[in-house]
Amino acid sequence: MGFKEGFFWGGATAANQYEGGYISGGKGLAIQDVITGGDGRNNIPRRMALKLADGSTKFIDRRGTEVPDGAVPYVDEDTYYPSHVATDFYHHYKEDIALFAQMGFKSFRMSINWTRIFPNGDEKEPNEEGLQFYDDVFDEMLKYGIEPQVTIVHFDLPLHLATEYDGWYNRKTIDFYMNYVETIFNRYKNKVKYWLTFNEINFCKDYTNLGITEALSRPDKVAQAVHHMLVAAAKTVIHGHEINPEFQIGMMINYSEIYPEDCNPENMWKRITEKRLRTFYTDVQNKGFYPEWKLIEYKNAGIELKMEDGDLETLKAGTVDYIGFSYYSTSVATVKADAKKTASNLESAVKNPYLKANDWGWQIDPVGLRIVLNELWDRYHKPLWIVENGLGAIDTVEEDGSIHDPYRIDYMKQHIIEMKKAVDEDGVDLMGYMPWGCIDVVSAGTGEMRKRYGFIYVDMDDDGNGDLHRARKDSFYWYQKVCKSNGEELKKNCKMQFFFNIFLLLIERMLSFHEKATYLYDKEVDDRHQFGNQED
Repeated sequence: MGFKEGFFWGGATAANQYEGGYISGGKGLAIQDVITGGDGRNNIPRRMALKLADGSTKFIDRRGTEVPDGAVPYVDEDTYYPSHVATDFYHHYKEDIALFAQMGFKSFRMSINWTRIFPNGDEKEPNEEGLQFYDDVFDEMLKYGIEPQVTIVHFDLPLHLATEYDGWYNRKTIDFYMNYVETIFNRYKNKVKYWLTFNEINFCKDYTNLGITEALSRPDKVAQAVHHMLVAAAKTVIHGHEINPEFQIGMMINYSEIYPEDCNPENMWKRITEKRLRTFYTDVQNKGFYPEWKLIEYKNAGIELKMEDGDLETLKAGTVDYIGFSYYSTSVATVKADAKKTASNLESAVKNPYLKANDWGWQIDPVGLRIVLNELWDRYHKPLWIVENGLGAIDTVEEDGSIHDPYRIDYMKQHIIEMKKAVDEDGVDLMGYMPWGCIDVVSAGTGEMRKRYGFIYVDMDDDGNGDLHRARKDSFYWYQKVCKSNGEELKKNCKMQFFFNIFLLLIERMLSFHEKATYLYDKEVDDRHQFGNQED
């Protein structure tokens, strides 16, 4: 049977990790623009520079340290910030979209940077230069028949809304967000059909995503901020369908499987409680109400949500059209306090002895993808879309410029096989597959470039050095076959591909040599016209 006709093969990125141009075209500062790089393999965290209420300054761990009330993050001029250039989609979008088209993309997931449209977030009128940039991007995609999928907020809360309003804790942020949403919906209603509200909403629990101070010590503030986001997401669905009934508006969550360590009932219960950290968000946005256990949890913690009249009705009316989710790895639930931990996507996890892991400790579990596809389908019976999945790895550029990444091909192949089983054998309605970082981007968790995901290599290192040239990896040509065969051709002919890659590299180098020679000749002619034919 296979994947349905019109299945969306493509790739995924985020503005703060890919776009760059952080103050170009009238763009303002987002919180991500004040987060430094880090080193994931050596446990050096990403940081923020703060101006404290007493006038002093200091750097803090962006996740493990409280942002005190009255503190203002800022850009330290002597520090490197990966998001400022990232891998420069802002200046390379035509080249990159052409490469995506070569691979056979049917869709491309990207995000709009809120501060490119409203630099501070609370303006009444948008920044026209920012709107025009995305017009140009969407036009370029549509020229190649690539369907945009747009994430409205991908961790890009305007810094001004955090420092002046305490982010999503303040009810006013819903209004600022809806002004932004209605602006882009009206502007792009004939160019974009597929939308996602908040990226990995279950990870929105600290200053970097919620914009709230005291997030570690004030669970009541976090709960209130999350409520405001859920209301905003529901309003997005309602207003979006009013603007264009053809809009398909989905939610986005990190959804990984959790296995009980053994048949100990306590470990099974542990699995249920940990799983609820994901299903809470999917339940509210698909069923339209708070689950009973969550309300009891808030009551027992002394948390009283401030709801306005109509909030519950909004949640009920604004359920999503489809579920987008990221899937990278799985974990284990256990009551053992000394269980061995490993890394995962923005969170630590208990290690599974039956699984291998990548260079950063993320465990690789293709079967787990089939499991979560079935869980989500059985629970909600709404179309599913895998909007992130991929392998972060260290890629080596050979002397001839080629990049061999069989580990990435094998990772993708095994996950696509399990996807196909979920579709063919389990009846799951799957809309598409969007590998994360289809082109190299800055790592969200660690701020590194050496942790590469893409089918396309970008010359940029962890310190911001490189000329940003693009190069096709072996996985580029493999995924090209996958896209064009609708997932039926998963094998790789390494020998034929090797010679084909060499042929393309030779062509590219010949063209580069020709362009350089032409430039030098023209320059010499110009110089002679300007200065005369002098021996000096």
